[in-house]
Amino acid sequence: MDGEEHDGLEKYRAQHQKRLCHMPWLYFTLKPRHRAWAEAWQAEVQARLRELETVEMAEGCFVAPDAAIFGEPGRPVRISAGCSVASGAFLHGPVTLGRDVSINGGARLDGGRAGITVGEGTRIASGAMLYAFDHGMRPDRPVREQPVTSRGITVGADAWIGAQAGITDGVTIGDHAVVAMGAVVTRDVPEWAIVAGVPARVVGDRRTR
Repeated sequence: MDGEEHDGLEKYRAQHQKRLCHMPWLYFTLKPRHRAWAEAWQAEVQARLRELETVEMAEGCFVAPDAAIFGEPGRPVRISAGCSVASGAFLHGPVTLGRDVSINGGARLDGGRAGITVGEGTRIASGAMLYAFDHGMRPDRPVREQPVTSRGITVGADAWIGAQAGITDGVTIGDHAVVAMGAVVTRDVPEWAIVAGVPARVVGDRRTR
């Protein structure tokens, strides 16, 4: 391979890496000719992250290099096999992702003290926000001095959290549930329920669609 061909290949790979970062589901369908370099690249990305943060990752994950993933001792981020974390996502432990969970671009998961747990196969769309903490609002002190509480968030298996949806502290999303785009979930969602609106309410059931 001459220098021009090598440069062309490097440019192609750089562009393909960018594509994978924004559409990480493509990583799991790569053809053999791309898989070797992509897996080597991901091994480097994930090794660097493990070195710098309290992060545990199983084999076969994809993590965009510009995803912001932060874990401290006692507040780890645990990523199971087959998970993907796209470009611009933010994860702050304690966060635990079950197998085959996808976190799309710009999603934000902050585990507070109590943590966020996401069940197997769940999809969290672009810009979704899960915050497992809350500020007090008493009138006797400024907001910046209010105590912070954390009860945690649980998202079940095979759920779908739509783009720009918000989930507040203390909420449990049942298995197979769907949260519509832009919904704000402030109370528990039953299994199989479809919820929408601000605040979110049940508008359907996946089993009757």
